[in-house]
Amino acid sequence: MLWQKKLARWSDVVRERANLPVRLTLWDGQSYDFGTFSGPSVTLHLKSPAALPLMLHPTLDNLGEAYVKSKIDIEGKLSDVIDIAYGLARTSIDKHGGAVRNMARYFAHTKSADRKSVQYHYDVSNEFYRLWLDPNMVYSCAYFENGDEDLATAQLKKIDHILTKIELKPGQTLLDIGCGWGALAIRAAQKFDARCVGVTLSRNQLELATERVKAAGLQDRVEIRLQDYRDVTGRFDRITSVGMFEHVGRRNLPAYFRRVQELLADDGVVMNHGITSSDPAGGGVSYGGGDFIDRYVFPNGELPHIGLALQAMQQGGLEAFDVENLRRHYVRTLRCWSDAYEANSEKARAFVDEEKFRIWRIYLAGCAYAFENDDVAIYQIVGRKAGRTANTLPWSRRYIYDGTSFGSP
Repeated sequence: MLWQKKLARWSDVVRERANLPVRLTLWDGQSYDFGTFSGPSVTLHLKSPAALPLMLHPTLDNLGEAYVKSKIDIEGKLSDVIDIAYGLARTSIDKHGGAVRNMARYFAHTKSADRKSVQYHYDVSNEFYRLWLDPNMVYSCAYFENGDEDLATAQLKKIDHILTKIELKPGQTLLDIGCGWGALAIRAAQKFDARCVGVTLSRNQLELATERVKAAGLQDRVEIRLQDYRDVTGRFDRITSVGMFEHVGRRNLPAYFRRVQELLADDGVVMNHGITSSDPAGGGVSYGGGDFIDRYVFPNGELPHIGLALQAMQQGGLEAFDVENLRRHYVRTLRCWSDAYEANSEKARAFVDEEKFRIWRIYLAGCAYAFENDDVAIYQIVGRKAGRTANTLPWSRRYIYDGTSFGSP
């Protein structure tokens, strides 16, 4: 049969190019080895001929689709499975494939589209997220100051790291764009005595964050809104945006930063914490991984290169004065999440269907691989309004680590 010849030829190519410790078994019992080994570390079970077109062109997108649609099952450690997926993808695709799809996303970022995308991702179930996040449900890269912290400690340190970086002071106003379940705004009010507004497009986040504010007795200092950042009015002494600008779209970044600049007080400070692509051409996650994430995880998400982010920030009227790469911190964060997800897999299935369960399983483990191998990165950028005197800035970064400003006039 023609498909048998194609499959045999493809397995020869993979074995020659990559020599992977993987075995492919078919619905009829036939098997193909993609390397020389005493025993495979990963076995892929094709459940029907419908999986063949996806396997014969094994981009991360196609392999991911085959798995989440239950066209294949897998045996082996999840970390090995992700290694094998990348190995297969490298045999069949240019690293930064998917540019046409990336270009098409430029035109998708209306308020309505962004709201639907955010709600698709976050309005799954608060209980589902609670299974694998830390107790404060912080859904962004943690900060492992010493490298030996547990996830809960590292997430709290991340929040304090951000609030110290922006020199938040008692009585100041803080806008948190994309506030999640409210952890940063609550911490800012409790520890720094700030007055905070948090905005989200997720109803689930709004409800739980509001409950948490009330439970903490902070209703007079923290307000959580279901609101698009473009609809916020007023001026704020400090603005934070954590894990949100990935939803903005590369073409819209200057307008995003311009809106932040308009909301910022003249002597204010802003901190943008977001994932970036390591491809200077803006190809996003490589080997088709970005296409998978766009379809199944973050619809309409776009990752700019750090250079583009800094350029857009300047175009939006903001000057960057501190930039920190936390890529290795996100590797550890994602591994913590993935391990917790695996440990709670049966409980997770009670909140989502099998397809959604599989999506999140490979997404978390796959992202850990991508960050570890410099496919993507994450930066915290601290900025202020451009074209102004810098006399109010600390002379060194020491204040970030001990909480005091040195050398300020």
